[in-house]
Amino acid sequence: MAMMLGHEAPWREWRQAMAGHRMHHAWILSGPQGVGKGSFALAAAAELVAEAGVPQPEPDAHPDILIPEHPPATKEDEKKREAGQPFNRKRAITIDEIRNLQRRLTTRPTLGRRRVVIIDPADHLEKNAVNCLLKSLEEPPEGTYFLLVAHRIGRLLPTIRSRCRILRFAPLPDAQVELVLSRAVPNSDEATRAAAIVAAQGSPGVALEFVEEDLAPVHQLMQRLLDEGDAGFRLRGALSAELGARPSRERVAATFELARAVLAGALRGADPARQARLIEAHSAVARLGLEAPQFNYDAAMLAMELGGLIAAAH
Repeated sequence: MAMMLGHEAPWREWRQAMAGHRMHHAWILSGPQGVGKGSFALAAAAELVAEAGVPQPEPDAHPDILIPEHPPATKEDEKKREAGQPFNRKRAITIDEIRNLQRRLTTRPTLGRRRVVIIDPADHLEKNAVNCLLKSLEEPPEGTYFLLVAHRIGRLLPTIRSRCRILRFAPLPDAQVELVLSRAVPNSDEATRAAAIVAAQGSPGVALEFVEEDLAPVHQLMQRLLDEGDAGFRLRGALSAELGARPSRERVAATFELARAVLAGALRGADPARQARLIEAHSAVARLGLEAPQFNYDAAMLAMELGGLIAAAH
């Protein structure tokens, strides 16, 4: 399998462990959002479960690569959404999902001698789910390996971290982000790709969302909020208009990723006082992103909250 673009060091460490028969049973893939940790996990898992002479399905459909999936929204949730009412849709992986996974681990692998569990994101597990997962990490079934994808490794319990080997992923150089964009969205215009690269701060995932969701005007407004502030709410109103009256969940998620990237990018060269404001705003934006479903993706409410947080870092 070809080496992933920009992640030569993690690949080298992974393959050295495989070649030297020093494969640890649990790994944490740690790094910023959107740099390719999830794609790496699928590709690495495919290499681990591959058996000579056995036809291999695609990684995301492989019976020996297990990925807990969030349950769909309930009918009651969908009724509330259609009626424009707030509803609570969990993003955290639940204890029921981990228990379902553990039941699957009581059987033997389907195609070979190994299987891999991918937990993504591992830093978004409910408290009870963490304790449940810890039992599997402490006593893994034979031939079972765990890949935990974490955007913020500090949110993982020390007891989880101590049982895992850590692979660290860094933001990619702009040239590599540009290459990812040129391959994934070859028909996008040059100006949009250039703006996406600046906004992404080394994250191909953020850059792709920027292009696919046409977030250039949103990016410009965020930058103005950060540079000028917004005492009169004018820029926040414009931000609401750019999001659209009923933005999709994907567009909202991409907008929050972009906001975090804008705030992180402003840290370089900022004085200590402003750095503190930027860090506080970054944390607040992350929390607001988790609460977005409670706003039922109302563009006006989200824009006022998000814009206020960015402007406060002015």
